[in-house]
Amino acid sequence: MRAPRNRSFVTAEALRMALENVRAHKLRSFLTVVGVVIGVSVVIVISSVLTGMRKNIVRSIEEYGTNNIFAFHLSTGPRLGPRDRAEFRRKPLRPEDGVALVASAPLVEDVANSAGLWIPGDSSIHFKGEKFRGPQIEGVSANYPEVVTLELREGRFFSREDDLARRNVIVIGSSIAEALFLNRTALGSEVELAGQPFKVIGVLEKKKSGGLMGEEDQNGQALIPYRTARKIAPRTSEWLMLIIRAKSGMVKPALDQVEEVLRRQRRLRANAESDFDLSTADRIIEQFDDITAGVGMVAIAISSVGLMVGGIGVMNIMLVSVTERTQEIGVRKALGARKGDIVRQFLFEAVTLTFLGGMLGLMLATAVSWLLRALIPELPTEIPMWAVVAGLATSIGVGLGFGVWPAKRAAALDPVEALRWE
Repeated sequence: MRAPRNRSFVTAEALRMALENVRAHKLRSFLTVVGVVIGVSVVIVISSVLTGMRKNIVRSIEEYGTNNIFAFHLSTGPRLGPRDRAEFRRKPLRPEDGVALVASAPLVEDVANSAGLWIPGDSSIHFKGEKFRGPQIEGVSANYPEVVTLELREGRFFSREDDLARRNVIVIGSSIAEALFLNRTALGSEVELAGQPFKVIGVLEKKKSGGLMGEEDQNGQALIPYRTARKIAPRTSEWLMLIIRAKSGMVKPALDQVEEVLRRQRRLRANAESDFDLSTADRIIEQFDDITAGVGMVAIAISSVGLMVGGIGVMNIMLVSVTERTQEIGVRKALGARKGDIVRQFLFEAVTLTFLGGMLGLMLATAVSWLLRALIPELPTEIPMWAVVAGLATSIGVGLGFGVWPAKRAAALDPVEALRWE
C-alpha cells in the first residue's frame, strides 16, 4: 500500500523542477516564449495609452463642466475616420440661436459663444521681437468663464461692453505669458496678433492636466471677444460652437429642450434629421469608449497571433522535452510516480515558461509606456491593473492549453519502453 503524499510538497517539487528546466535552457526557453512576450506587451501598451487618454478626456470634461451641452453644426467628439462630407453643407450656428435657447428652454441657465479663429498667414503672437507660435486662438463671449468655470491667475476677463465695442483686448494662457514676458507681468502690455495690437488684460490659471488638447495646447490658449474675432477674421462665424450650461442634474431633459429649440430656429421639418450635433460629457465618453472597443479588438487580434505562435512554440519545445527525458519519465514511473504526477510536472513546466513570458511582456510594456510618456508628453499612458491581470492570466492559459498534449503524451509512456529508450 502506497504511503499518502503531501500534495503541497508534490506541487512545490513540480514547480522547482520546472524552474530548473527553464534555467538549464535559458536561450531556448526565451526564444520559445517570444510570441507570448509580444502578445502580452501589445495588449498592455495599447491598454495603457487608451486608459490614459480616457482619464484625461474625463478630467477635461469635468474642467469644462459636467452640466454643459456642446452644440455645433458638424459632428463633434472622438471618432474614427474622416468626417462625412455632406456635413460641410450644413449652415453654421448663430449667436441668435444661443439667445433663443436662454429665452425658450427653461432648463438652460446660460449659453456662451466659442469659435476657433482662422487667421491666414502668421497666427503667432508677437511681443518686442519675441514670438509664440501656434496659439489656440478663440473668439468667445464675455460669459465664457462662468459657463466653462475658467480661472484667471491675474487680471480680468473682458466684459460684454468690450465685446460689443469690438475692442482689441486679449486674455492669454500661462505658456504664452511665460514665453513672451518671462518673469514680468503681462498685464497692460500690447501684443501683436494678425497684424493688430491687442492689450493683455488677463492671464489664465495654468492647467495641470492634459485634457482633450494636451497640457501645452490648453496653456497656449488666447481668448479674444467674439465680435472682435469676427472683425479681424470674418470666417470665424462659420465655426461657432454654443456651450450651453444646463441646470444642475438636468442635462438629459435639457438636451431635449435644446434640440427642440435649435430645430425650430433652423426651420427643420418634423421628419427631417437634425443638421447639427449635440454632445454632453456622457456622450463624449461613450464615443471614446466605442472607439477604444474597436481598437481593443484590433489589439486582441494582433496579440492573438503572437500568443498562438508562442503557444505552438511551447508545445513543440515540450514535445522535444518529453523525447529528451523519456528515460527520466521511465525511472519516475518505476519508482511509483502516477500519470497525474507526470501530467502535473509537464503542465507546470509549460505554465512556468509562459508565465515568465508574460512577466517579460509586462516589463517590456512598462518600459515602452514610460518611454512614450517621456518622448510624447501629450500622449498619456497609464497601465491599468485589469490589463496586467488579463495579460498574465492569458499567458498562464496559453501554457495550460498548449501544454496538455505533451503532458498527456509523457504520462502515456510505458515505463519499460521508456527505460530502454536511448
